[in-house]
Formats: sequence, C-alpha cells, structure tokens
Amino acid sequence: MSQDENTKPPPPSSFGGSIINPANALTTVRLLLVPLLAWYVVGDQWLHAAVTITFAIITDIYDGKLARLYNSASPLGGFFDHGTDALLVSVSAWALAEAGLIHPWLWPFILFAFAQYALDSNILQGRVLRTSKLGRYNGIGYYVLACAAIGSQTLAVLLDAPLQHWPPLQRSLQWLDLAIALAAWLLLASTILSIGERLIHLLRKDL
Repeated sequence: MSQDENTKPPPPSSFGGSIINPANALTTVRLLLVPLLAWYVVGDQWLHAAVTITFAIITDIYDGKLARLYNSASPLGGFFDHGTDALLVSVSAWALAEAGLIHPWLWPFILFAFAQYALDSNILQGRVLRTSKLGRYNGIGYYVLACAAIGSQTLAVLLDAPLQHWPPLQRSLQWLDLAIALAAWLLLASTILSIGERLIHLLRKDL
C-alpha cells in the first residue's frame, strides 16, 4: 500500500462552511461586551470594568483555538475577529479618554488604521487579512493600555483605605497613571507610523 493510501484525510468540519460556528459565537460575545465595558469605564465602575475586560480577553484567546479545533477558520471569520478587537480597543480608548485617563486622539486613529488594514488586505474580495509586525505590536499595546488603565483604577478602589495611610503606595499609583498617559501618546505615534508604513507599501505596489 502506498504512502498516499496510508494517509487519512482530515475529518470534515461540522462548521467549516458556515459563519455560525463556536469561534464566531465566542467573538460575538466579545462584541456584545464592548458597549458594556464603555459604560462601566465612563461610569467609574472599575471593578465591573475589570471583570468585563478580563472576560473579553478570554474570548479573544479561545475563539482562535475553537476556529482551529473545528477547522472553521475563514477570511470572514478573521475579519470578524480582528474587527471586534479593533472596536473593543478603540471604544476602550475613547472611554478612557472620557474618564480623563488618556488623550482623546488614540481611538480614531485605531479605527482608521484598522480600516486601512482591511482595505489594504482586500478583505472585500475574500482575501485573508495581511498583518504586519508593527501592527501586531500595536494591537497588543492597545490591549495592554486598556488593561493597565482599568487595573490601576481598580487597585485604587480596592486599596482606598491603605492609600489614605500609606503615601508611597499612593505615589506609585500616580506614577502608574502617568506612565499610562505617556504610553497612550507613544501608541498614537506608533499607530501613525504603522499607517504611514502601509501607505508606502500600497504606493510602491501601485508603481
């Protein structure tokens, strides 16, 4: 018997041909958490915000695992996943700006960068999203920024009594808030750089 005959084909996926599958369902949960997270941040409900963004991150980790498990990965599913991430981090940046924790310029540039990312990848023609190293780092940075800002405010709530009696701890959280505000400006610069990088690539491709 030949090697080709010994090789068994992969089992057919129960969800491969449909947009309704476990991975997209989990991504939908994350999408529904976006307005809830914004509501909690703007309303200074930091404990609820911390729980919400933690759950959102869990869905972001496991929707990809489910897509691979059920062999349901597709360009549309990838766009839905990345688009939900872009919406989550941009809305989080908007809410943090409304809360006075970061500047208000980051969130519109996140949305613009994602729109450019999708168009540059020809997602409307069914192509897979074409990532870049800087874009991936920025995506991680947006999440880290939101988690750090929400985490800092949550600690301030949980340690309210110790903060009043231990100035070094209070100063540490103040320094953390300052670092978060600075990181937001650095991410803005990095996002603009990423936009410029993709624009140059697009222009070179058209020449």
